[in-house]
Amino acid sequence: MTSTLDTCDDAKAARVVADFPILARPTARGKRLVYLDSAATSQKPLAVIAAIDEYYREYNANIHRGVYEIAERATATFEAAREKLARFVNADPREIVWTRNATEAINLVAYSWGSANLRRGDAILLSELEHHSNLVPWQLLAERTGASLRFIPVDDRGELVLDDLDALLRDCKLVALAHVSNTLGTILPLETIVPRARRAGAVVLIDGAQGAPHLRVDVAALDADFYAFSGHKMLGPTGIGVLYGKRALLEAMPPFLTGGDMIRRVEYARTSFNDLPWKFEAGTSNIAGAIGLAAAAEYLNALDLDWVRAHERALTGYALERLGELEPRGLALYGPRDPQRISGVLSFNFADIHAHDLASILDTEGVCIRAGHHCTMPLMEKMGWSATARASFYVYNTRADVDALVDGLAKAARIFKI
Repeated sequence: MTSTLDTCDDAKAARVVADFPILARPTARGKRLVYLDSAATSQKPLAVIAAIDEYYREYNANIHRGVYEIAERATATFEAAREKLARFVNADPREIVWTRNATEAINLVAYSWGSANLRRGDAILLSELEHHSNLVPWQLLAERTGASLRFIPVDDRGELVLDDLDALLRDCKLVALAHVSNTLGTILPLETIVPRARRAGAVVLIDGAQGAPHLRVDVAALDADFYAFSGHKMLGPTGIGVLYGKRALLEAMPPFLTGGDMIRRVEYARTSFNDLPWKFEAGTSNIAGAIGLAAAAEYLNALDLDWVRAHERALTGYALERLGELEPRGLALYGPRDPQRISGVLSFNFADIHAHDLASILDTEGVCIRAGHHCTMPLMEKMGWSATARASFYVYNTRADVDALVDGLAKAARIFKI
């Protein structure tokens, strides 16, 4: 592999680190905190923390109802946040629905669009890489409607096998795929799959939980019907997510949840519903979360998502080199080996050391990784892994963090005498 030592932008990344207060604090053992679990949740920059704090300190009020000053400011800022997220993915603000997370967004589509449109004899096409959040809702939908599930297979390197794609798309009403695998970092070839799915007449949903934080997303160019993502994986707060949906589809869909704010008029016998996107936003929204997520989107735009992708690609290449040094000692790396085909996630096992033991030993060195099945149990079973260790990188990581990971793994090798 060509060396990436001269391409990692550690200087800018070091400046980015200063924006994240948690990274300045040592661990309980006095070690530097090396956070390599951004695929689970990202850390939050000061800009996001300040935006949330300002809302609660200065204009905390409910939205869309009050006519007093702080309520009007809360409403205006909340709806401005929607506009910022729309620009972030190149959508119309009316096509941006606030949800709790990508999981809720996918469930919204499964219950509202899926229940109304799928019947016995229809097929739903997924991939074998999917997170449980983009699998279980479709399993339940198939049980309710009589539709069947199909899967695009994955090869030993964690890449999709598209040889039989046209056959898989036959009679397919819905294609639901991850943008990026949360377990292997594989960037799915949506530029190939989406046009073929559209020609086959299928509606397309993309689980962008791992895509939106790391890649420049243009939903108009992608031409997917739905795109779901979470705030907490893209430097924003927890409890807030986004469903993008094409306006015509959203207009035709019945509400998912009902209650206050999503109504136009309520009588004892009947109700008429609000316009888009409020038709899908029942009850009091996560106002602070939406404001914080908009601040995160602005922060990422200021960094430049092209820089984000280039930095992560280079850092992944460096990590592949360094981890490759341990392969003769029994380290097994999973997934694609080309940094162009990976988005900041590396899964591995080390000899006979259980992934949870690896994570515990790394924790003593201040290095945070994830260990387990990563909510992809069917993939783990297919590949024959009981669990993997997973390191995931983001804007605040540097080569020094990769070196700390490798040093921690060397410590594990000494402890287990391998």
